[in-house]
Amino acid sequence: MEKFTKTNLSPFEDVLIITCKTFSDDRGRFSEYFNQNEFEKVSGIKTMFVQDNFSFSKRGVLRGLHFQKEPFAQAKLIRVLRGGIFDVVVDIRENQKTFGNWAGLKLFGTDNKMLYVPEGFAHGFVSLSDETELLYKCSKYFNEEADRTLIWSDMTINITWPSETLSSDIIISEKDKDGLSLNQLLERGDLF
Repeated sequence: MEKFTKTNLSPFEDVLIITCKTFSDDRGRFSEYFNQNEFEKVSGIKTMFVQDNFSFSKRGVLRGLHFQKEPFAQAKLIRVLRGGIFDVVVDIRENQKTFGNWAGLKLFGTDNKMLYVPEGFAHGFVSLSDETELLYKCSKYFNEEADRTLIWSDMTINITWPSETLSSDIIISEKDKDGLSLNQLLERGDLF
């Protein structure tokens, strides 16, 4: 019996939705959150994770779109523990046919799904719940000098955020408000 299954997040072949097998009974439920061997087997990817991050967000908090420049680029494995998010990835790999494309999906603490985001993608999310807890694994350590923010509202990318989150009540950090457009990052040589 497989502990994990995967599907691709279209249009990207290398962004994966990984579903964990759940075992339920009258006591509750159990699932294996992460197993390096099983992850490599189901994904075909040999990513070693070195850092876990935890995030708590209120409804309407928008975080991102974040990435780190080479040689500190990070792959991420994202899982919602409680609540829900609309999760977004943007391809920032200049040499790919999907450069500048985005994809998004809703993830909930009850759906037992994780999103694998490889190096070369900006990542962000908006909280859909009053209390959202997120845990994500990173393949490289955080490096402040390599940290970059792609503005969440870049009109050339044109992300379709859920309409209920795009109100005057949206909560964004100053860092994320000051993010740069894809064209600005390109001009500065600040992409992946």
